[in-house]
Amino acid sequence: MTGFRKRAILAPILAITTISLAACATTESSSPAGQSATGDATNRIVIGTTDKITRIDPAGAYDKGSFDVMRQVYGFLVEPGADDTSISPSLAESAEFTAPDEYTVKLKPGLTFANGHELTASDVKFTFDRQLRIDDPNGPASLLVNLDSVSTPDDLTVVFKLKDPNDQTFGSVLSSPAAPIVDEEVFPADSVLDSQEVAKAEPFAGPYVLTSYKENELVSYDKNPDYKGVLGEARNSGVDVRYYADSSNLKLDIQQNNIDVAHRSLTATDIDDLRSSDNVKVVEGQGGEIRYLTFNLNTQPYGATASDADASKAQAVRQAVAASIDRPALARDVYRDTYSPLYSHVADGLLGATQPVKDMYLSSEGAPDADKARTILEAAGVTTPVALHIQYNPDHYGPSSGDEYAAIKAQLEATGLFTVDLQSTEWVQYQKDRVADAYPEFQLGWFADFPDPDNYLTPLFAPGNNFLNNHFDNPAITGAISAAGHEPDEAARVQQLADVQRQLAEVLPTVPLLQGKQFVVTGKNIDGVVLDVSVGFRYALLSKH
Repeated sequence: MTGFRKRAILAPILAITTISLAACATTESSSPAGQSATGDATNRIVIGTTDKITRIDPAGAYDKGSFDVMRQVYGFLVEPGADDTSISPSLAESAEFTAPDEYTVKLKPGLTFANGHELTASDVKFTFDRQLRIDDPNGPASLLVNLDSVSTPDDLTVVFKLKDPNDQTFGSVLSSPAAPIVDEEVFPADSVLDSQEVAKAEPFAGPYVLTSYKENELVSYDKNPDYKGVLGEARNSGVDVRYYADSSNLKLDIQQNNIDVAHRSLTATDIDDLRSSDNVKVVEGQGGEIRYLTFNLNTQPYGATASDADASKAQAVRQAVAASIDRPALARDVYRDTYSPLYSHVADGLLGATQPVKDMYLSSEGAPDADKARTILEAAGVTTPVALHIQYNPDHYGPSSGDEYAAIKAQLEATGLFTVDLQSTEWVQYQKDRVADAYPEFQLGWFADFPDPDNYLTPLFAPGNNFLNNHFDNPAITGAISAAGHEPDEAARVQQLADVQRQLAEVLPTVPLLQGKQFVVTGKNIDGVVLDVSVGFRYALLSKH
């Protein structure tokens, strides 16, 4: 997953050539769909994945593979419902601001964990106090940076005191990896609990209970009859998740209907092949991942520390690059339409998302405009061709990054306005070099933690130690981002977000390129797949007929 400072610090998106985060696993399927660790049941769903679980204690893990487990078994105060990305009360009966710096949650009465323990306001306070106390380096506590304190006036009331008032992201934070509600009678207050111990204790208030837990081999879920959240009763009798070492075996098993669902991670080629298969359905949905070309504002052509520093010329270079890249061609030719063109710094499909980069620099169809690029450079007095030194990463963002950036180089040079020195670096060194000003222009990606536009703005562009580390410093823009993040009126916020996106499209500290799609492959008899920018795969909505 990804993140930021001020509201959070997350990690850049992981190896996205495989449509989602591919990871190592330990087993391959051997029995037909419907056979489970807990017995044969005609309405059980068998899911295959290459994702990896690190921990299932919410204080100790901050990765997609682990959170996929947590989302199924833990209860959340609020979370996305079945039909859209809007955050709705789940274990909560209500959740709202009761003062600019107070967010109050009223719990549903009679909540319990699967082990029979009562779930009260005390458990909620314990959950968030514990996250902050442990502050595990591999955990999600940084998402709670705006949380000052938690109080419990009674067993059904929780009051979150915020450092900054009117934080419109806080409701979404309560649905994030920092927010699964844990049982204070099971979890230690100051240390992470071993995953096997978590599974044995059944401290679960989500749609499912773990009935078998062989980490990164086989995890089995049964319906939790006491679940009272927004998703309602699971539409299947249970789920078994098999973990694969590589996507080739995953593809083979879904193609042969040895499993019901393949969720993360199939390659673009796999998806393209499976689209023509008569045995499966390929379900496509909008994803929250974005990719972009980042400019180091100090060392790029005419950058702040260059001998010929000129802020206007530097901006013109970025604008001309934005006008010269053929995003539809990248999506089509490199990624076989597993990505879509991106024309903003906010992912399409989120509140207030617009397409100012297309409006300002490209044709109405999103095609590049070399004439506009040339005009921009000439007006700024930039001598052409402009020498660019672009660095990309071949492993973390996947092997197709080489094809992607070779295409970008060809597109830029075809205009006659640029020469491109294209180089690659392995991820470990890449992470060190990019924050040490080694790369004037470089590849990055982002995968938000929750479906709010602020999670694409504050982490990347807020002042201080943000994820980009590209020396962006624009008080007008960062002030506008902060204002939009604290605007309680939705209509006013939408307008503010549009203004922010327009301002960023003019300045272009990063050039948006692509937005990832999500894919799930299922048997013909599987219904209920919901894919949206909330990114969470809801097992409870799956059914078999």
